[in-house]
Amino acid sequence: MDVLDLARWQFAITTVYHYFFVPVTIGLSTIVARYHSRWIRTRNEDHLRMAKFLGKLFTINFALGLVTGIVREFQFGMNWSTYSRFVGDIFGAPLALEALLAFFLESTFLGLWIFGWGRIPERLHAATMWIVHIGTVLSAYFILAANSFMQHPVGYRINETTGRAEMADFWAVLTNPVQLVAFPHVITACYLVGGALVMAVGLHKLRQNSAKGGPSADRRMYRHAARLGAVVVLVAGMGVAISGDLQGKVMTEVQPMKMAAAEALYETPPAGECAPFSVLTVAGLGGENPKHIIEIPCLLSFLGTGSFDGQVQGITNLENEYRASFGDSELTRADTYVPPIAMTYWNFRLMMATGFFAMAVGAWVLWATRKDRIPLQRWVFGLIVLTPISTVLGNSFGWIFTEVGRQPWVVFGEMTTRTAVSPSVGTADVWTSMLVFTALYGGPAVVEVRLLLDYIRRGAEPFETPRLVEDDQPLEFSY
Repeated sequence: MDVLDLARWQFAITTVYHYFFVPVTIGLSTIVARYHSRWIRTRNEDHLRMAKFLGKLFTINFALGLVTGIVREFQFGMNWSTYSRFVGDIFGAPLALEALLAFFLESTFLGLWIFGWGRIPERLHAATMWIVHIGTVLSAYFILAANSFMQHPVGYRINETTGRAEMADFWAVLTNPVQLVAFPHVITACYLVGGALVMAVGLHKLRQNSAKGGPSADRRMYRHAARLGAVVVLVAGMGVAISGDLQGKVMTEVQPMKMAAAEALYETPPAGECAPFSVLTVAGLGGENPKHIIEIPCLLSFLGTGSFDGQVQGITNLENEYRASFGDSELTRADTYVPPIAMTYWNFRLMMATGFFAMAVGAWVLWATRKDRIPLQRWVFGLIVLTPISTVLGNSFGWIFTEVGRQPWVVFGEMTTRTAVSPSVGTADVWTSMLVFTALYGGPAVVEVRLLLDYIRRGAEPFETPRLVEDDQPLEFSY
């Protein structure tokens, strides 16, 4: 593999790994904040116990997300310096806001939440976790603004003297049409992950408590957690579907090649004919000669245009159009303007399948736990393990689709990925950093999984009446 392939692999590995933690952080923070606020309002002991229990899981995950996120930004200077030089004035602005505003909001107020028990007024203490959640959402917004510029650049001009993109309208960057539909899609997908995790943990502890004859109060608490998580999964799942539908229509308008690749639609349907959507396709490894096994007539036209008779352009027509438009410039010239079809096609479907699967499990959990019932069948444990994992993977499938489907562009219409790589970096440099990062990431992954499983096994701690802490007592937080 050459430097370009290695740099892409390294960025893919570190990004996908980091994003395992992001949706858990965003989704779980709002549930922890909700439980804490409910304790303040109702004085229900179960809510305080669950707030502290889920708060520990959240804190463990937040720490790993922080560590893995730092490495990603280093790569822009290491492996993608040409890209950074070209769009740094634009790309750097939302990333700077994410670091200086959103991240410090998250970390500062998480510290207040962790060490503030009994030290600050309880209503203010509960508010700190809501501020942490707001920080995570703002962080996602600014990062998505930077990514949306790569998908559909707006609010900039090209300085012909320096050959660089310069900021012309920061507000346009923040309100990019791609951003306005991607943001609710990503956030609701994060809520889906958080709900799936709480549902799975609650159901597991409910079954465990019932099998061991534990306290009835614990059964009530874990049943509530399982059902709350299931409700969040269903509501968030509907939000993901609605926002995804809107995103598909914007994508068809600004990135028609990505929509065509998502369906492996090579030829534009004749005038007056609609484009079908295939649930399953068999084709060559490159996506050529597709054979639709299960096909829904006109659905792709609706997903892309909002009309069952709308026209969706095919890959061949778009390829010819792009060659004519972009083939004369060194920055925009490419051997092919068609993204990897197989990866785009299957990640699009896996993304949707995991979401529908989680919603189906959420509906089943509500039904299976009605009227104090407890599903004790052995196969239920498989659902408990699989559901939160599938939602995390579903988020990753979505991002792989988003980024792979944009290829060969790093900034659509302005710069191809092959021209963005650092000219002074050799294969040995990238191999070394990639192997070191991958090896180092393995250790924290083991630590996180073991800590999460250990604290889930322990469950919520017995209720203790909150008490004021003396000012001279040291701050402590340990595992």
